[in-house]
Amino acid sequence: MRVVRHAIVCGHVQGVWYRGWTVENATARGLAGWVRNRPDGTVEAVFAGPPNAVEAMLDACRRGPAAARVSDILVDDAPDEGWTGFVQRPTG
Repeated sequence: MRVVRHAIVCGHVQGVWYRGWTVENATARGLAGWVRNRPDGTVEAVFAGPPNAVEAMLDACRRGPAAARVSDILVDDAPDEGWTGFVQRPTG
């Protein structure tokens, strides 16, 4: 079974290697999807994979890399667009 979650990560999450950290951690968990900065200072990501791996990734995102200060994470279900691999996208 594969689930897909869309996340918006709020706080001090840009300029602290959050996207690179997300790519490394999502890839290590075998997840598909993407991550990008948003113009409003948040980070947006989509995680697709086994439910336990996606939930573990979302829990990790609540902490983020050492320099990040996550204040909130908003999570919703998302449609499965068939992603393979996990990539960093340009700011959107």
